[in-house]
Amino acid sequence: MTIVKFYNPTYVPDCKLTYSVIAARFKDKWLFVRHKDRTTWEIAGGHIEENESPFDAASRELTEETGAIDFHLNCFATYSVEKEGSIGFGRLFFADVHSMENVPDISEIAEVAMMDELPPELTYPDIQPFLFKEVIESIKKKKRP
Repeated sequence: MTIVKFYNPTYVPDCKLTYSVIAARFKDKWLFVRHKDRTTWEIAGGHIEENESPFDAASRELTEETGAIDFHLNCFATYSVEKEGSIGFGRLFFADVHSMENVPDISEIAEVAMMDELPPELTYPDIQPFLFKEVIESIKKKKRP
């Protein structure tokens, strides 16, 4: 069983943050990516490199995976994923993308798609629906007066 939990965006766990995941919108559509070795879709994201902040990792991954070059990035949560007795932590971001270019040649991404909602064919179906729902709920909270 997989357990996904959310914390304050500034929460610092006892262990190292491993991932930055970025739910991104461009022209009122959600951006999803397909890795060149898979047939399923994912929210953009990846590992935080050594000496890299979660914010810098999110910015780098968003550009590498989607081709986004002008965007506003917000951290919505720190999250944990517990699976098979192991737990990892990451940061969940939202990006409002203003302009894009082609995905860089160095990217592992074969395709970027603009969709109205979360696709059913997910690479991480036990995690990404929870992350996506958290972003949607956070956006709704921010729009309330």
